[in-house]
Amino acid sequence: MKHFTKTVAQLNALADDGIVPGINYLLFQGQESIWETRGFAQTRPVPEILTPDMQYDLASLTKVLGTVPVIMMLVQEGKIAIDDPVQKYLPEFGDARPTIRHLLTHTSGISGYIPHRDQLSPQELKRAFLSQQRVDSSFNRQIRYADVNFLYLGWIIEAVCRQPVQTVITERVLRPLGLAGATFHPAADRCVPTEIQPGRGLIRGSVHDPKAFILGAHCGCAGLFASMEDLEQFSHALIETNLAGLLTSKTVDCLFRDQTPLSGPHSRSFGWKLLHSRAADRHLLISHTGFTGTWMILDRQTDQGMIVLTNRVHPTAKNQAYLDRRDHIFASYLAEMQTA
Repeated sequence: MKHFTKTVAQLNALADDGIVPGINYLLFQGQESIWETRGFAQTRPVPEILTPDMQYDLASLTKVLGTVPVIMMLVQEGKIAIDDPVQKYLPEFGDARPTIRHLLTHTSGISGYIPHRDQLSPQELKRAFLSQQRVDSSFNRQIRYADVNFLYLGWIIEAVCRQPVQTVITERVLRPLGLAGATFHPAADRCVPTEIQPGRGLIRGSVHDPKAFILGAHCGCAGLFASMEDLEQFSHALIETNLAGLLTSKTVDCLFRDQTPLSGPHSRSFGWKLLHSRAADRHLLISHTGFTGTWMILDRQTDQGMIVLTNRVHPTAKNQAYLDRRDHIFASYLAEMQTA
């Protein structure tokens, strides 16, 4: 396996330059891998060294590790269809046009401001998301990433399965795959802390996302915690064994193809963002990021991937330098993959 010299140097620099407190990263090709842990789990209120087995708040990686696999299983079982209208399962939603496909590809156009969102109860927040959102002019015309799409998908799962979405994810994805460290209820002392906020103090072992914090088990857009070992296991399962047989090969094929309802090629499959390989055939890879400082890139065709876990929001979420560097790391990795 090539050592991805430039990519590794840039990943190390994230921690060494203090852009993030610490970093856990894995680059793999088949069963060969480069795994590094460096830096701190936290810097405040007192420094704490990062260890390889610590659990991270995965933020939006919850969408593709949990919610997307469950939705695709329900499609395989004939319990839902990709082009079913959202209203079929969530009749409280007032627009008949958006479908499950629109939610999965972030082309639903659903948007709207909910006053005092963070002060609402779980029931009030769900009711507000279903009744106070509107479908704007971007519907079916452009990709606009928004958590609300995966809140709706979570509630569709609940309508079909009659259980909280996070319970369904645990029973249908996490346990069958044997992801021992992946959980919605971690022990705080095993977790990497995220932000220090005026109202919540140091957030550790509790989800950072305010919507997920309120909605608890009924949130499909965030809330999952996991270690690097869990993400390594999930990644190999997805691209090598169709998620250990939980999905069919045809279903996994769909995750590596443009699934937007828009004309021409675009950058979204079901849940995942699509990237073009720098190889001659320009085949598609899948990727996703999380607000807390996590990301994954997976190449099914060449059995390669990059998984990065940081807590870039510690001690504060104001960290533009991280976002700038992440873009360069993506570019470097895709360039070095070509010759790996």
